[in-house]
Amino acid sequence: MNSTECSDRPNRVILLTSPSTYRATPFMEAAARLGLEVVQAVDLPAALAEYWNVPLGVDFKAPEAAAEKLIAHARRQPVGAVISVDDSASLIAALVADALGLPHNSPEAALAARDKHLMRQRFAAAGVPSPAFARYELDADPATLAAQVRYPCVVKPQVLSGSRGVIRADSAEEFVAAFTRTVRLLRSLGFAPGTTGVLVEEYIPGREVALEGLLTGHGLKVLALFDKPDPLEGPFFEETIYVTPSRLPGAVQAAIVECASAAAAALGLRTGPVHAELRVNERGPFMLEVAGRSIGGLCSQTLRFGTDMSLEELILRQAFGFEVESLSRVGSAGGVMMIPIPGAGILRCVEGIEEAGAVPGVEGVEITARIDHRLVPLPEGASYLGFIFARGERPEEVEGALREAHRRLRFRIDEELPVINPVVGGDPGLAVIQ
Repeated sequence: MNSTECSDRPNRVILLTSPSTYRATPFMEAAARLGLEVVQAVDLPAALAEYWNVPLGVDFKAPEAAAEKLIAHARRQPVGAVISVDDSASLIAALVADALGLPHNSPEAALAARDKHLMRQRFAAAGVPSPAFARYELDADPATLAAQVRYPCVVKPQVLSGSRGVIRADSAEEFVAAFTRTVRLLRSLGFAPGTTGVLVEEYIPGREVALEGLLTGHGLKVLALFDKPDPLEGPFFEETIYVTPSRLPGAVQAAIVECASAAAAALGLRTGPVHAELRVNERGPFMLEVAGRSIGGLCSQTLRFGTDMSLEELILRQAFGFEVESLSRVGSAGGVMMIPIPGAGILRCVEGIEEAGAVPGVEGVEITARIDHRLVPLPEGASYLGFIFARGERPEEVEGALREAHRRLRFRIDEELPVINPVVGGDPGLAVIQ
């Protein structure tokens, strides 16, 4: 039986994507498998949408106007679901679904899961363990703030994702440099004083984990708990390896799930995917962030459910009210390495891909950065060189395969010649992780 026969809603979905997201293709493939028609709404100003012949271009930086345009479109061509594949349009998706009477998180919850200051305030009000924090304007004097801050601390943008602009500072001198650098990044992206801010948070030591879950009427269903075996101690927080299942003790894992569930409830999230990041130490788990979307990049390729169902298909099935056979993950252990950028410059070639792919347990090596294009590392950058995927009987085997495959890769990156007024991290040729 065709899956669309299981729902009385139109078999059409609005998929909100940025031009360079990794996530569009997996969702399109999952929609095709379910017999759904996809209406892709792309983050493009009207002039660019017309120039590039994009039928439905909207500006994600103007959520109310974007939502109005999509609502009008849906009135003409009814849809059964609205899904944002990344953080950047989660508020728009909530506004549209709210107006159309579709299952959704409230716009207030979507905003709280996107705005780190609102998130911290809600965590504090609900008693969810999380870092102490303060918010400052972009035009604040960092030298003055440096005398008020407790060290070590973490400076981060109020809005960006993927560890972009996140910097640890252990002294007043480091704080001034970190705050200045984060503000410079935000200004380069078009943010002005009064439109957003900078958070300064307590640094939480410990092991970092990521929880992938699905919110249903019965609460948070855990799809996977990932260990991040590389220490993320700063000054920048570039994520590399994710491995599941977690090797943490069962009691610690249970505490992590309880913390994530409380955090989602504090934000008001009640349906759909969630991606949570936590730190765990001798005091227990601390919530860093909860996003009302699924895992970013190509990392979802490590997850299969039921009879070989992708994470994207699972999300679409829930959105349309289709039957979900099982939320159990397929396979023993799996993992992904987000290949870090070793330095700024122009990527000329990548060697050793076949050798890396031949490592036992490795399922694939995908280089997503484009040859002869600019590479920008964190904290300004918003991309990785690519991804390595592996499976095995035990998490230790998966981690070892990922590290060995990475050792076999060789990158030639030429120094970039100076340019006038460079735009930090703004190369549209690089795929963006949200």
